[in-house]
Amino acid sequence: MLPDLVTAIPGPKSLALAEKLRKYESHNVTYVADDWPIFWDRADGTNIWDADGNRFIDLTSAFGVAGLGHTHRPLRDAMVAQSEKLIHAMGDVHPTELKVEVCKLLSEMTFERWGLGCGKTVLSNSGSEAVETALKTAYVATGKPGIISFVNGYHGLGYGALLGGGFTKFREPFNAQLADLRTVLQYPRSEEKLNSVRDELSQVDSTKIGALLVEPIQGRGGKIVPPASFLKLLRAWCDDNDVILIFDEIYTGFNRTGKLFACEWEEVYPDLICLGKAMSGGYPISACVGKVEVMDKWPVSPGEALHTSTYLGNPVGCAMAIEALKIHREPSLAEDVLKQGEELIVMLKDIESHYIHEVRGRGMMIGIELHHKNGEPAGDVAAKILSEMLAEGIIMLADGPNGNILAFTPPFHMKLGEMVFVVEQLRKLLASS
Repeated sequence: MLPDLVTAIPGPKSLALAEKLRKYESHNVTYVADDWPIFWDRADGTNIWDADGNRFIDLTSAFGVAGLGHTHRPLRDAMVAQSEKLIHAMGDVHPTELKVEVCKLLSEMTFERWGLGCGKTVLSNSGSEAVETALKTAYVATGKPGIISFVNGYHGLGYGALLGGGFTKFREPFNAQLADLRTVLQYPRSEEKLNSVRDELSQVDSTKIGALLVEPIQGRGGKIVPPASFLKLLRAWCDDNDVILIFDEIYTGFNRTGKLFACEWEEVYPDLICLGKAMSGGYPISACVGKVEVMDKWPVSPGEALHTSTYLGNPVGCAMAIEALKIHREPSLAEDVLKQGEELIVMLKDIESHYIHEVRGRGMMIGIELHHKNGEPAGDVAAKILSEMLAEGIIMLADGPNGNILAFTPPFHMKLGEMVFVVEQLRKLLASS
């Protein structure tokens, strides 16, 4: 069913709430303009209803979290049932059985499934924290503080995550407070660029590098799918140089790209994998899962963990994660996502517009790169499209350092009618831009 637009977008309640939010929230957090934002009230599947009663199609999965759909019943039921029993425990002192089950499932779905033995987990609350866990683990395991990362790699905004972050606009304001530990390489988009990465790696002083941090497919960097053998190159280099290979699959993990994990497209596996977003379908929980021989470089806890947090292994989050993980490990889900993604890419490639430079992606992780006729990134056009699509009942975002990649990361089970509606609205708006 297509959106029912009952008032102007944003409606009077959203406008009033935006004014109130401006008064009480730091103005750095939420972007507010005459046509932005709406305020979400409830959600179901691929649909969002705002405070004014307008219904929208969500092309974001709320930052990739709701891959299984918003307010997915098994996850909601798990949350409600657990909240009636126990809301909080002592995750690193007196935990619940649920934490044990989550760690076991993550091991089975990653390193055991890949034939690499048991995987060990550190749970946390956000993707940024999972990355920080991985970077700490790499240093503990190798004694080498240096980090290799990639241009426009996005790994979160905490100070630890920013050590390996590749987005200049997020890191630059805090450079004076960040240790200079990075070696930043280009993220390849072609075989030619892959050869450049190979050359860059050959010049790196590996005696100072303990971690190589990479997204198997770049998310916020622009939905960039690297050429085949990119991950193989990184795996071989890390093996030869005693460097811990970290895959940030916070965005790409749990079937988003049509595989359970994006690294499975190349059948290349990391030493540490960072997971989050769709891991619970809506509760703040994340994980760094690693090979036993790497994770066991951490000292055994003497009663005080070196790395932990208050909400580690929260029982509500674990209960939701268990249900989500059981759904995600069914092979048919990845097959459905891949099929849907292929259908959507075909529809998007059928749009004729001089602004469209490239349509790319895998599974339900797709980007449309917009350029002006002179070849410059058309971030201004993308921003205009976002506002106009919102007014048509479609929630979407733009990626890339210039904000010129229209992003499609919807919940997995979009109806065909919803896809057609979205594509036709985009076709119309690009034609009039």
